[in-house]
Amino acid sequence: MPRHPDPELEQRILGVASRLWARGGEKSLTMRAVAKAAGTTTPTVYERYRDRDDILLALRLKTRLELYAAVSRGRTISEAVQLYLEFALENSHAYEVLFDGVGKPPSLHEPWPTFNLMRERLSERTGGPPRQNNRRMLAIWALMHGTAMLIIRGRFEGALRTQAIHACVDAVENIVRLASKGKTVVHSGPKWPSGLILGEGEQSRVGNSQDGLPKAKSGRKR
Repeated sequence: MPRHPDPELEQRILGVASRLWARGGEKSLTMRAVAKAAGTTTPTVYERYRDRDDILLALRLKTRLELYAAVSRGRTISEAVQLYLEFALENSHAYEVLFDGVGKPPSLHEPWPTFNLMRERLSERTGGPPRQNNRRMLAIWALMHGTAMLIIRGRFEGALRTQAIHACVDAVENIVRLASKGKTVVHSGPKWPSGLILGEGEQSRVGNSQDGLPKAKSGRKR
């Protein structure tokens, strides 16, 4: 018999799956554990999702759409950054799942609507096509994600939490302002390689070359 759609149950399954994954990764996220936490049976979970990877895929796609909806309300880069952080902090378990292994398949080859939206907004301020702003967007992404995870894992509260959020927003705005005014900025490494493509679905790839990575200086004299 075909299963009957039950959006509430499916939302519950995805919710408990995100908490289980954030708590203990693969070891915690089993179909049996999901069923128990969701208040249903293991066969019922299997009726809706083939396996753990299918649950994680559904959770990633759902979270990406929700993150995009939240960030798209921002009219400026600064507003978008603040909305991004608000979403991450209010949905911390799902957010952690979303970025666990984001640079590897299958996540790498899935849609990244928020990354693309913010890259377009960045291009509107700085000029040039979105791809020319890949490195700036990666820097902004690193700032946002680093701030979100520092607050989540560091359990920032009160003034420290507020200051971390605004420090990130201000840092991003300063990056954008410098770029929009054509100011010279320091580049510590090679140009963006043609084999590094982000946010373009199945076309995305990161390459395997380690060329151009800065080498750590040894304090030992030879």
